[in-house]
Amino acid sequence: MNIPVLTIVVPCYNEEEVLHETTKQLSEIISQMIKENLITDKSKILYVDDGSRDKTWAIIEELNGVHPFVTGLKLAHNVGHQKALLAGLEVAGKNSDCVISIDADLQDDISVIKEFILKFHEGYEIVYGVRKSRETDTFFKRATAQGFYRFMQKMGVNVVYNHADYRLMSKRALEELSRYKEQNLFLRGIVSLIGLKTTEVYYDRKERFAGESKYPLKKMLSFAFDGITSFSVAPIRFITFIGFLSFLISSCVGIYALVIKFMGHANTGWTSLMVSIWFLGGLLLMSVGLIGEYIGKIYEETKGRPRFAIETDLYTDEMVKSEVGARFNMIRGKKG
Repeated sequence: MNIPVLTIVVPCYNEEEVLHETTKQLSEIISQMIKENLITDKSKILYVDDGSRDKTWAIIEELNGVHPFVTGLKLAHNVGHQKALLAGLEVAGKNSDCVISIDADLQDDISVIKEFILKFHEGYEIVYGVRKSRETDTFFKRATAQGFYRFMQKMGVNVVYNHADYRLMSKRALEELSRYKEQNLFLRGIVSLIGLKTTEVYYDRKERFAGESKYPLKKMLSFAFDGITSFSVAPIRFITFIGFLSFLISSCVGIYALVIKFMGHANTGWTSLMVSIWFLGGLLLMSVGLIGEYIGKIYEETKGRPRFAIETDLYTDEMVKSEVGARFNMIRGKKG
């Protein structure tokens, strides 16, 4: 059995309060799996600093100096969770046999990481971490989250129900992911497009260890809207349907008005006129705005700008040094 190199990618934005505890718990899991020969001792925890404004990067550098598993990737500026995660996946995928992505807040149950690796040994290329329930969420968050997944599926977006970004991807799956070049990232949707051999591991989500959620309602709504508009034209088709329906209703009302006029019963209808104008005006503005959103996404895609810029890459530097050292020892051994 080939023993794989595992990298756990952890995107971070202002996570100074949780990094020490996250490192402690993940390191214990990695050490245990190394002892069981499930992964090699070259496995790493890759923290991706997404332009944090607190001491996140300073703590990552500190941990890198004292923990053999910890390394870091610092982005030049804040690009958002999805692009920061993608940066970590792309860098880690070059030197790993499999990569697990997880948030830094310890809400995802890290004890199932071993199950992820066992599924990888069974030949699965993508392993989704799926929540069993949402009992730890507030009623509002639970209702909106479940509504989000159902709505996405209604819109034709293929997403795994109750799965966020806690997953394992093989090197082959990451190579396929690298072929998707869009700027408007919705990784939950993109990964499901890859195909390959997939499975699911179920777990119970915990309370956040410390700090505050980085996804308030405003960001959640924006994230959901990006996901829908990045993967489906159903909203535009819905607007077309509404426009066609409005035309039919207006035609019927027009015919009725003409009949009433010819019968000599026509009355001045200021209220109905104003209601019609406001309704149609609002519908038109909403339609133009929605079409404009799609055009804006096309504009972003056509520019072809890089999705992120890396300021410091401790991970690649360490891997290169390790590779050079291994080759040097091999050559010296042959000469000896």
